[in-house]
This record gives sequence, C-alpha cells and structure tokens, in this order.
Amino acid sequence: MDFVSVEQSLDTLETPALLVDLDVMKRNLGRAADYAERHGLALRPHVKTHKASRIAARQVALGAVGVTCATPHEAEVMARVTDDILVAFPPVGAPRAERLAALPSDVRLMVALDSEQAVKDIARAASDAGRNVRVLVELDLGMRRVGVPTVDAVIALAGRVRLEASLEFAGLMFYPGHVRQPVQEQDQALAEVRTALAAALAQMTRAGVAPGIVSGGSTPTLWRTHEMEGVTEFRPGTYVFNDRTTAAIGACAWEDCAATVLATVVSTAVPGQAVIDAGTKALGREPVRGVEGEGFGQLLEHPEVVVSRTSEEHGVLDLSASSWRPLVGERVRVVPNHVCIVVHLNDTAYGARGGMIETSWPIEARGRGAQVAGMSI
Repeated sequence: MDFVSVEQSLDTLETPALLVDLDVMKRNLGRAADYAERHGLALRPHVKTHKASRIAARQVALGAVGVTCATPHEAEVMARVTDDILVAFPPVGAPRAERLAALPSDVRLMVALDSEQAVKDIARAASDAGRNVRVLVELDLGMRRVGVPTVDAVIALAGRVRLEASLEFAGLMFYPGHVRQPVQEQDQALAEVRTALAAALAQMTRAGVAPGIVSGGSTPTLWRTHEMEGVTEFRPGTYVFNDRTTAAIGACAWEDCAATVLATVVSTAVPGQAVIDAGTKALGREPVRGVEGEGFGQLLEHPEVVVSRTSEEHGVLDLSASSWRPLVGERVRVVPNHVCIVVHLNDTAYGARGGMIETSWPIEARGRGAQVAGMSI
C-alpha cells in the first residue's frame, strides 16, 4: 500500500478528517502482539476497523498469523499483504462464495459458517476454482447473532464439511460479542463462556471432530482471552485505534484512543453550545455500548464535552459541563463512539505525530468493491 508523506500542520487539513495518532497506534499494536506471545495465542486481527493493507502488514510483521475479514472486498485487499485469511462471515450465495474462491491461489482461505447451505455454496465455488478452503463451524456462546445453538449441530456440520473434497474442517469459531460490560465486571460472563467452551471441546473430541483451531475473542475481552481455556487464536479489531466505548468499559485508557475525527467549530451562536462540521456522515449514530453514556463522541482534549446531537453535517457540542469556550474556527478532535463505523465513512486516514501530519493512506477496503460484468462500479 502506498503511504504518502506530507509533513504538514493539522491546520492545513479540510475537516472533518480521520486523524490517527501514529505513536498511540504503534503502542496499541505492540501491546496486543506482546500479549499474544506471552500467552501462546495466535493473533488474527480483524481488519474491519482499519480497512488498510498498510496497517495489516504491520500487524503481520508484529507476529499476527494472518487476518480476519468480513467481506470479499476486504479479503481481496488483504491478500496483498498476507496469505492467511479468515472470512468470519457466512459465505452464503454464489456471488459471495465465488468471489472468495477467486482469491489468489497462494492465499490459504478459511471461512466460518453455520449452515448446510453455506457448506454447499462454498464447496461448489471452491471445487469450480480448483482450490481447497478451510472451514470453521461457528457456535453461538451467547451473542445470539450467528452460530449454531448446540454442539450437536457443530458436530453435524463438521461431518457435512468432511464430505466435500474441496473443503477441510479446520475447527471451531465463536464470538463473545455479548460480553460488553466493563472489564472488571466481566467475570461471570466470561466464566459462562469458559464453561460452555470447555463442554463443547470435550464433546467434539469424543465425537472424533476435535478442532485444530479454536478461534474466539474480541476487543472488549482482549486482555482476558487467555482465561478462555482452549482458545488457540483471537480476533480483536478495534484495539488498533480504540474508541470511546473501549475506553468507557476499561479495555483501554483514554490516552490509548488513536483515531479521532478532526473537526472545526463553525458556530457558537447559541449559548451553552458549539457546532462543529462533523455530523452523522463523519461520526455515525451508534450509541455507546456496555455502559451508560449519551451522545455520539467526546472531545479528546476536553472529555467533559460530548457531541450531544447530530444532523448530517452538524455536530452539537454540549458545553454545560465545561468552562472551556471554543472560538469559531477552532479545531477539535472527537473520539467517536464506534471507530469502525467512522473509518468506513472516510476515503483517507491522516497519520499525525506531534501536531503535524506525517503521512496519509487510503481506506482501501471500505465499501464492497462490487463488480458487474467484470467492470468496477
């Protein structure tokens, strides 16, 4: 991926703009890599957060075994920097399955699924492409989104996968995304996951389908992954940048938030508030999760100030809890509630250090990269 060196002041950027503190990001990446090595876990970061091959390449250089993707387009972009890709989304439907099977032949593709239909679709696409695809069967351990509800269903799907010459049963996947409470309050939820996982692994072993890979984890549970005995690899995504939610639940410190939306104060006409040029199209509308909290972001330098409401291009700063009064034209940095959404809203990220922009990079894997009749649209 091309990195563009720019060396310019933050004041030269048109706002709103996605800003990444390079030193903080480096620290976040290193800390997770060290944790994985210390606990003998394979780190397979989810690229849905940064969507940039340059950052994925850095994660792999720091020891990641490969990456996790959600979309075929993400997988296509990440194939430039790693040959080990997990698509943690059911490969249902011929268009999706065929696009995955069309990845470069040197990519060791692995998919997660929870239905016989998905098995049929990816098996057909893999066979037609003349390649082998590894399969993780997903088990629901509490998220109630995807994943089969019972271990018997996992065993049955594993057997179904083994009937396909183009597929290889590789193991088990789960996502503890329901564990979103503050880190210090996760004990009971993690104990339940740990107990259910241990029972699943024992039953699968007795049935002759012991999983070689047990893939789990998330950013909220990142630093406690080693407590989920049996997990061999984990898939955090948000940790690379962190966000308001991650800080609020104690999975990171406020100073670990690397990505912010640089915005300009455009109006102070209404007493007690200021308006910035970052609304829903810059910050999204996702609420804080896991803890009580209002608004759509907090100011990095003035965390007592919340973006209380938004429209498409406007964000309203509530100044009632602060003695700070910004001037029209002043720049602020907003820590978003959910950074993954914000990255997806941007074409470019700007890397900063010491108040200066040092580099920029494209968000290559945003969107779907859809194609019709071989022509990009």
